Amino acid sequence: MYIADSRSSKAPVAPATGQVRRGAALRSVPGAVLALGAVSMVTDVSSEMVNAVLPLYLLTGLGLSPLGFGLLDGIQNGFSALVRLVGGHLADRRGRDGAARHKAVAAVGYGLSAVCRPLLLFVHTVPLIGAVIAVDRTGKGLRTAPRDAMISLATEPAHRGRAFGVHRAMDTAGALLGPLTAFLVLRLAGSPLLADGGERHGYDAVFTVSACVAALGVLILLLFVPNRQTGEAPSTATPSLRSSLTLLRLPGLRRLTLCAVLLGLTTVSDSFLYLLIQRRLGLSVTLFPLLPLGTAAAFLLLAVPFGALADRIGRRRLFLLGHGVLLLGYGLLLSPLRGLPAVLCVLLLHGSFYAATDGVLAAAAADAVPAAQRGAGLALVGTGQALARFACSLLFGALWSAVGGSTALAWSAGALALCVAGAAVVLRRSEPVVVEQSVEESP
Repeated sequence: MYIADSRSSKAPVAPATGQVRRGAALRSVPGAVLALGAVSMVTDVSSEMVNAVLPLYLLTGLGLSPLGFGLLDGIQNGFSALVRLVGGHLADRRGRDGAARHKAVAAVGYGLSAVCRPLLLFVHTVPLIGAVIAVDRTGKGLRTAPRDAMISLATEPAHRGRAFGVHRAMDTAGALLGPLTAFLVLRLAGSPLLADGGERHGYDAVFTVSACVAALGVLILLLFVPNRQTGEAPSTATPSLRSSLTLLRLPGLRRLTLCAVLLGLTTVSDSFLYLLIQRRLGLSVTLFPLLPLGTAAAFLLLAVPFGALADRIGRRRLFLLGHGVLLLGYGLLLSPLRGLPAVLCVLLLHGSFYAATDGVLAAAAADAVPAAQRGAGLALVGTGQALARFACSLLFGALWSAVGGSTALAWSAGALALCVAGAAVVLRRSEPVVVEQSVEESP
């Protein structure tokens, strides 16, 4: 028996309502959310170690073009999107005990990503690296919707913004530690960042440490995350795939998905943004792995307060404001300002964007989806956003190759401004009422 299962049989995971009202902010966050946050934190240390050095390795070491890198970067979102709907639907399916299979599907996803880390030690060509990235993103696609469904089911609706904020803060702590760990491992390995593709034992050390950390994340999930969430009612009914796909009949979910797609089409990927910062502001390549630290630090500090703010002013409203903050970051990067202060400001705005949108979008989507189909509903929104970002990576890579990075960013900023205005029109109505009835049961 798993440790989490034996504990969950004796006491509820979520605190009582009276305790929530009397306690501090973190008392409204169930233990299951904290356990999932620990899993995400450890896993993000592993993944961000690789992500911090991979763009420079591909472009500088292997001589990949910006268009080719855009294709690989798009694969990270594209493959995740292709399996996210499947992961959400499988997670909603009921076992013999009437419980959904959120934990089991999430464990498979985390396991796939953990297996990919050591494979990077043996692949030295772009096609093989792309295949490994595809498998890794498949794992991410499988686990994302079940994990977010477990968070939403374990938390009272009034506190979902804060709960997702706490989870994302813990997740981002891993994103903060990952690049720093990669930087330190490269230094300890005594290997230069690939200038000509001749040295790679420093990168092999990064991949090895990353694999060990990923395995630890899977172990934490299996031992400390309960199979059943307190907000999940036992049931013998299993939502059909057809009913999962027809969730877009729900007006609130449909509008939210449309906006996530519109805004995702004009959101430049992190890797391209860091490359633009490094090239436009003339940073040394040795400092490149540290750029994600600025974004992660801002995200970490702001995720919880922004999540609580979303519970008060409206989650969809804060989601739109977050994209406005990102637009300011693009404008600052395109401005004549240079130097370390400009770099820090761009990274601060970038992290603020994630704090105001990442967990907030999941919390807003959870309000519009019935509990029995929570995984599939969250997967629909996430899939739309991921496919849009996949398309954006391809388009931005092609634009960079054709007209240069700065011009491509200027066009993206203009398109983002139009999409923010359009999304504001789509979401002009008030916050949706939490949905409790499944689509199949509705008249």
